[in-house]
Amino acid sequence: MLNIFARASVSRALDPLAHVLLRAGITPNVMTAIGTVGAIACAIGFFPTGMLLWGTFTVWGFAMLDLLDGAIARARGHGTRFGAALDATCDRLVDGALFASIAWWCFADWGNSRAAAATLISLVLGQVISYVKARAEASGLSADGGLIERAERLIIALVGTGLQGLHVPYAVEGSQWLLAVLSAVTLAQRMFSLAASAREARP
Repeated sequence: MLNIFARASVSRALDPLAHVLLRAGITPNVMTAIGTVGAIACAIGFFPTGMLLWGTFTVWGFAMLDLLDGAIARARGHGTRFGAALDATCDRLVDGALFASIAWWCFADWGNSRAAAATLISLVLGQVISYVKARAEASGLSADGGLIERAERLIIALVGTGLQGLHVPYAVEGSQWLLAVLSAVTLAQRMFSLAASAREARP
């Protein structure tokens, strides 16, 4: 939903910075790599050790670079198919590192198996949601939309860790169960969209 209502406006606001970065020799793929390595390092480094606030703000900061790679591509005048594939692959890596790190903290530090289970469910559903869309497009079909997409998943997860870091009890567990339910709804929506697209494509 944020991709529809907010992403385009935010990206346009970043266009002046994108031109500066492009003149400095920063390509979209370089920005993607910086954001990915930084987010993974911070997720693995902070969340399993219980440094939830540090993890929240640093991962969010590096995740914001995901908007800059697209802005730099626009400033350059074109993107590439490799860049699009690299961006999608790196998104999956960051999501995996983030949710696995949160799950590790829930298990090993907090000792809350329910929260860990919800986090792993959210991780799996998030990956499948993205895969359904990619596989549909590869087959010439569509499976767009749904209640929440990657931006919303990151916001819900990081709001939960941030509030838990501020000593709000069970914020991570509540946010992860909410995310698991919303992700299940989104997956169902995409499967219905895929089925409708397949019916329309029949000769």
